[in-house]
Amino acid sequence: MPVRRRSPCRPVFLLIAYAAALLAPSLAIARADRTPDPLLPLAKLLAPPTNQAPQVSPDGRWVSFMRPVNGAVNLFVAPAESLSAARALTRRTGRGLQVFDVSGNVFYRWTPDSRRILFPVDHDGDEKWSLHSVDVASGEEKTLTDLPGVTVDLQRFDESDPGFAAIAVRERPNAPDLYRLDLATGERTLILRNPGLVALIADGRMKPRLGISYERDGSLDLHRPTAEGGWEKCWDLSPDDTPALLTTSYQKAFSFGRGGESFYLYSTEGRDNTALVALDVSSGARAAIAQAERGDIGGVLYHPVSGEPLAYATTWARTTWTALDPSVRADFEKLARVADGDLKVLSLSRDLGRWIVEYTLSDAPTAYYLYDRASARAHRLFSGTPELEGLKLSRLHPFEMKSSDGLPLVSYYLLPPWSDPDGDGKPNQPQPAVVIVHGGPSDERASWAFAPFVHWLANRGYAVLYLNYRGSPGFGKAFMNAQNLEWGGRMSRDLLEQVEWTAARGIVARDRVAIMGGSYGGYATLAGMTLTPGQYACGISLVGPSNIETFMPHWNVDRMSKIVGDPRTEEGRAHLRSRSPVNFAAQARGPLLIGQGANDSRVPQAQSDTIVTVMRAAGAPVVYAVYPDEGHGLLRAPNSRSFWAIAEQFLARAIGGRAEPFGDALEGSSVSIRAGADWVPGLAEALAKRGANKP
Repeated sequence: MPVRRRSPCRPVFLLIAYAAALLAPSLAIARADRTPDPLLPLAKLLAPPTNQAPQVSPDGRWVSFMRPVNGAVNLFVAPAESLSAARALTRRTGRGLQVFDVSGNVFYRWTPDSRRILFPVDHDGDEKWSLHSVDVASGEEKTLTDLPGVTVDLQRFDESDPGFAAIAVRERPNAPDLYRLDLATGERTLILRNPGLVALIADGRMKPRLGISYERDGSLDLHRPTAEGGWEKCWDLSPDDTPALLTTSYQKAFSFGRGGESFYLYSTEGRDNTALVALDVSSGARAAIAQAERGDIGGVLYHPVSGEPLAYATTWARTTWTALDPSVRADFEKLARVADGDLKVLSLSRDLGRWIVEYTLSDAPTAYYLYDRASARAHRLFSGTPELEGLKLSRLHPFEMKSSDGLPLVSYYLLPPWSDPDGDGKPNQPQPAVVIVHGGPSDERASWAFAPFVHWLANRGYAVLYLNYRGSPGFGKAFMNAQNLEWGGRMSRDLLEQVEWTAARGIVARDRVAIMGGSYGGYATLAGMTLTPGQYACGISLVGPSNIETFMPHWNVDRMSKIVGDPRTEEGRAHLRSRSPVNFAAQARGPLLIGQGANDSRVPQAQSDTIVTVMRAAGAPVVYAVYPDEGHGLLRAPNSRSFWAIAEQFLARAIGGRAEPFGDALEGSSVSIRAGADWVPGLAEALAKRGANKP
């Protein structure tokens, strides 16, 4: 049965509150006189979370998690019964360890024997990952793969011997070779030289069982090995059904069942909503195991030993879990009563005796619990950001509307607390607003969650619109595929139509709306400012592509040609030119702040350099911040703080919110301002102060 905590936020409350406001003008007057809350320090609101990514060891004895040490994120471990005895396992500096991959999955892994933790390390954000291990007892750290310029991905552990794992080594573009890795010595033994597939998938016995290929029409096909040593196609997916397989990969939602004969993955074949499907590897037969009534499956919980599915999640506006295995149904019902918020099981011990469970609210820090199944008791481990507990914060309000061509748009907004003291989602007057566009787009979505970032913006006096759009995952196959050839087109229109929806309801002040995002969200920001000039008052783009006629290094040309346009044809190149912000940069009518990591392997720095050059030549206001020690995003805490300190001054000048003085916000950062320092109030002085304080 579906399990979810009751939510205090329901659309009907908006109608009730609106009626109450009509009947109580004195209340409306009182709301209009609300004094803004005190300015909260940026360093407090945007500091790295104190606790992230908790996992229980396979034997249930330990709890691991990520926590900063001197500003850099590191691995910690504690006895499950005594979190106060936590100790650091690593002592990384600089950017520290990366907590999640680009799709939000926890990046580190326990070995099945609970002796070691494996984690990837790159060089200043270049995403050339090497694999490292740390011994839980001794703290000894080892580099298991030392292949400069080559990415190594941990695939799975050997079921017969926990001292070995299968890894994919990407020495050739889009053709990873499969190796067996000795976790004690780092010795590699070739399992299979890749015959030309974009992915190889091994079962628990380290035997390659499936391969994936991209076709020129943008589809993916699944292959299985033959007795003769070759490969044969076992599932020919259509281009429209390919995103479901990609989502399985993004979410790490695939698994081999007992014996490796069944492979679980997502499918939209013959349906709009994703189903969890069991693929018979030998015959190619497929059987649906579960399907959401509305939207897509948003995650699967598998048994850590058998690989069989235990439960699955669905997310429309909120997240609901449904037990597939009757043996865990009562556990989910008990967990729903432990704490408020949407729950998620993050980790299981091998015997299912201990679970790590996350509880998410939108107006309080995320809480993590250790659930002991035998006693049916859960005790609180910690919150993600204890320093933010007790603050008066606003709730995210889900809303749903239809796009002009009939697609469902499910998104969220949040208001400054003093503009909406009764929390009904109706401010005392329209607010200046910031539109946040998620990245991806197909492996990320706007969700109901706790995000200090949005509370920072609300504290500065902005309504925050956290928006989904066609191509966001979770809303069905037709919604996902509606993004094809619509970058800078209907995808951008979806954003604008939601801005208009909120403006029509008095939520946002239409002439004071900013747009902001990273990666694809950065592209959407550049497109919004240049392809639809005047629709946004200003924009902030972090690592956003500006010229999609030049494909990004990580884009597969067959797949991405279907989504953005085909650079191999004149018609495709013309379409790509028409959707590339760099070609329309001179049209920008509002200021742009652009941030870029110099080591970005996904969106190279040239993408930002070029549009800044065009904008400066046209006299358009642009502020350009480059970080020489970052990649696709800002991981070093001083760098992150410096960029958003610049951003809040930028927003305050552009749309009139509040800003904290720079103070020491640039200290310790590597930021180099390549253009527009004088446009941001106080930035030139802060740079001079930082320069004077350098050794």
